[in-house]
Amino acid sequence: MAARRSVAAPADDRGSSPVEFVLVGALLTVLTLAVLQFGLAVYIRNVVHDAAVEGAYHAALADTSLAEGAARTTRIIARTVGDEYATAVSVRERDLGGPAVEVTVRATLPLVGLLGAAGMLEVSAHAPLESLD
Repeated sequence: MAARRSVAAPADDRGSSPVEFVLVGALLTVLTLAVLQFGLAVYIRNVVHDAAVEGAYHAALADTSLAEGAARTTRIIARTVGDEYATAVSVRERDLGGPAVEVTVRATLPLVGLLGAAGMLEVSAHAPLESLD
C-alpha cells in the first residue's frame, strides 16, 4: 500500500504583481510629492529671507527711510513669488550693539502646492544703520 502523501497546494500568487506595483507606486508618488513640496517651502522661505535682507540694507542707507526698505522688500517678494506672500512687512530701528534696522516678514507657509497657512512663516533680517556723520 502506497502511503498517501499530504501535499499542501502551493500558494497561488497570481495577480499579486499588479497589487504590489500599485502599492509601491503610490508610496513612491507620495514620497516624491512630499520632497517637491519641501523644496517649494524652502524656496519660498529663502526668497522671503533674501528680500528681507535686501530691504534691511536698503532701509539702512543714510539717504533712505524705513518705509522705502519695506516697499523694496514687498516689491521683491511680489515680483518673485506673488503678492500674497508680501502682506505683512514691518521695519524698525533696533540697537544691536549699535544702531541697526530690522525687517520682519510674515508670510504664508506653503503646505499643499502654493496654498498654506497664512502667517506661519516669519523671517527677520538686520543691517547696520548708516549715517552721514
